[in-house]
Amino acid sequence: MVHFREELDELQKRLLEMAGLVEAAIHGSVLAFVDRDEQQAKEVLWKEAQINQRDIEIDELATRLLALYQPMARDMRFLTAAIKINGDLERMGDLAVNITERALSLMREAPIRPLVDIPRMAALAEAMVHKSIDAMVSRDEQLARSVLTSDDEVDSLQEAAYKELVEFMQGESTTVPRAVDVMFIVHDLERIADHATNIAEDVLFLVKGIDVRHHAEVRQEHITQR
Repeated sequence: MVHFREELDELQKRLLEMAGLVEAAIHGSVLAFVDRDEQQAKEVLWKEAQINQRDIEIDELATRLLALYQPMARDMRFLTAAIKINGDLERMGDLAVNITERALSLMREAPIRPLVDIPRMAALAEAMVHKSIDAMVSRDEQLARSVLTSDDEVDSLQEAAYKELVEFMQGESTTVPRAVDVMFIVHDLERIADHATNIAEDVLFLVKGIDVRHHAEVRQEHITQR
């Protein structure tokens, strides 16, 4: 069992390394967009191959541990959570690439409006990712729950950004292609926040053994009280 524990520690270490790469990619994609920084864009695209390779390695390690040791209880929850978290991190890496590609396209055009809400939305999404990973490392239930509550604010910022962009397009039709690119970036940031929420939900499953997806925790409490 000592070897098994060492391998579990190695799995968590690799997840943290993966998370670091993904966080850097997200941050770089936002800088590429907001600052129109082509060098940041190139670095994000360069990181994509690393993220994809880590995704494969983590899946292989977690699957091998499940097959070899057939763990029970908390160890089983950690391995299943690790596989799901790894998938969410890989998808966030893809979304960072999407943002970067849109940013590169927008760099060739004049800016369409002051970027007030989008940097705020990006900062909040990045914070959610960081907190969700910290919650996994520290097995911190409250920190994980704080990520869930932040998701509503991201959704509100997305709605406000969409409204502004639609008004902008209605006022000046020549901006439509650029505004659509920005809308896709806003959508990708919202999806990053959703994946951070998924990780926080997995942390709650890991720590408490409860499923909070789709308000399942509330439904279960209601059933118990009946």
